[in-house]
Amino acid sequence: MVIRYIKTVLAACAAMLFCGAMESCQGEKSDLGYVIVTDYVEASSGEDVSEALQQIIDANPNRTIYFPDGEYVISKPLRTPAEPTLSVALQLSNYAIIRAADDWSSDEAMICLGGKDAANNITTPGSNYYLDGGVIEGGGVATGVSIDSGRETVIRNTSIKNVELGIHVKRGANNNSSDCDISSVNIVGNNSPTSTGVLVEGYDNTFTNMRIGGVHTGFVLRSQANSLRNIHPLYYGARDESYETSCGFRDEAGNNWYEFCYSDEFSAAFEIAGSRRSLYNDCFAYWYSNQGKNHVAFRVEGKFNASVRNMNVGFGGHNAVENNAILQVSEAGGKGDFTNLYVENESVVTDAAHKRYMR
Repeated sequence: MVIRYIKTVLAACAAMLFCGAMESCQGEKSDLGYVIVTDYVEASSGEDVSEALQQIIDANPNRTIYFPDGEYVISKPLRTPAEPTLSVALQLSNYAIIRAADDWSSDEAMICLGGKDAANNITTPGSNYYLDGGVIEGGGVATGVSIDSGRETVIRNTSIKNVELGIHVKRGANNNSSDCDISSVNIVGNNSPTSTGVLVEGYDNTFTNMRIGGVHTGFVLRSQANSLRNIHPLYYGARDESYETSCGFRDEAGNNWYEFCYSDEFSAAFEIAGSRRSLYNDCFAYWYSNQGKNHVAFRVEGKFNASVRNMNVGFGGHNAVENNAILQVSEAGGKGDFTNLYVENESVVTDAAHKRYMR
């Protein structure tokens, strides 16, 4: 009993020395090599912890900030530094939830990676900061995560729920190049006609293994030199007049690469602004219902110049839709091509515009 008592006292003393008070977190270092958020704020208290979390970020440059299981309510954006000597990594336990407060009103994202101390520096250690794990809960109104500045930024293994916009990659510090890597992220929108899964304005990014649902538009690219692999947006919103403008992937810049990208149930699977060219390899467009008026694999607002290889299109065996089309273009001509195109239930296709581009 005496030995057990001594151990208990020693453990309590060690915990007190490690945790300290909030005001002493500046400069205090844990032997674990990372900072534990719940040493300074209470998880699942229901209280707004925005200020406290921002203080932890600001006071611990080049540290990993760890969020244990629990819920953390914020009423304004959390901003991490892009400057490598000040940057932090945000590591969330799988069941840690950062939740937007009921009165959230900011137009910015809940978590702004590189949202302060902008920098264009990949030579100094600390440039490779990240957000990993957990759940970002937007309350139906917020943007989940943005990448505002810096390079080598990573988002991975994260679920972003109930958001107006899931991820916003802004123009980067390196001549608009953001150079970020986003993988194994699941996004669920708020099912509004304005909701979008991912909006990309910076150049030179990679996106892999993502599932996106509950949005009107799955993926919007306003920049070039992006690589998308195994991206699966799924539409399950209203089938009213707004459905006709829904799309899985919208490319407004061209010179992007799509591989094994799968648009599911959107009115337009792939939409291309102007006469821009991108490369689509081993992609899919499928519809399992006969709701809506138009099911279109490629809708082009100009001439068709894309290269499409090994494309699978399935109309689910139904023929009640007014228009089932592989391709719709607003201008004739173009140098695009379809190579090795497979169409399931081709008898219901109502527009043969794609056939002039078959190779």
